[in-house]
Amino acid sequence: MADVTGPSKSEQTRALILDTALAMFRERGFEETTMRAIAEKAGVSLGNAYYYFKSKEHMIQEFYMHTHVEHLEAAGPVLEREKTLKARLLGSMRAKVDTLEQYHAFAGILFKSAADPKSPLNPFSPESIPTRKESTAHFDEVVRGAKTKLRIPADLMPELANLIWVYHMGIILFWIHDKSAGCKRTYLLVEHSVDIIVKLIGIASLPLVSPLRKRVLKLLAELNALAEPQVENESETKPEAEAAVSGPAV
Repeated sequence: MADVTGPSKSEQTRALILDTALAMFRERGFEETTMRAIAEKAGVSLGNAYYYFKSKEHMIQEFYMHTHVEHLEAAGPVLEREKTLKARLLGSMRAKVDTLEQYHAFAGILFKSAADPKSPLNPFSPESIPTRKESTAHFDEVVRGAKTKLRIPADLMPELANLIWVYHMGIILFWIHDKSAGCKRTYLLVEHSVDIIVKLIGIASLPLVSPLRKRVLKLLAELNALAEPQVENESETKPEAEAAVSGPAV
């Protein structure tokens, strides 16, 4: 007999707090919304809100992971069906835009805070490492699962998934600012840019292009060596949470 058990009371409370927070972020903005206001709106105690989420930043990080999971679910059938790199990458990128579309208005509001290089909401921040790792792993699957005659140089392969992740962040940035009906400009950009990327990968192994490829990869290595090391970092809680909480009150 199939298990028809629904979410537990704890899961429902967590979802309620997160949904309330996201709605308030849309209405008031991220910086203007406090944990206390979120708790009051959700009808839970402040301590209870902090039990489930250590800070507002943790709520956004969960939102990031949630959108990533939605992307994986939408892209899964595409990766099972398609064999060429172009079809797999194009399908994955279309799925990303498709699943993000419902958050278009909110993304514009969130961008005001996430664009700050020092913000824990920035996709390149230490706090964003878990989602960034999983997203990069997805693009690695897109590349390595392709059954194609396309020859990818051995020195390029380790960097390719991360380069595609950076590309996909550029697409998201374009999408945030896209005001065209149905985000047609973003879909057009995805279609043509994926074709260009696959063609560039295809010629990367040619002897004539090899010196340029090696130079680019060397530059990337030098830039990475100069970058500050990042470790997964948990956002600090605000002074509002003064009382210790041992468990959920709801």
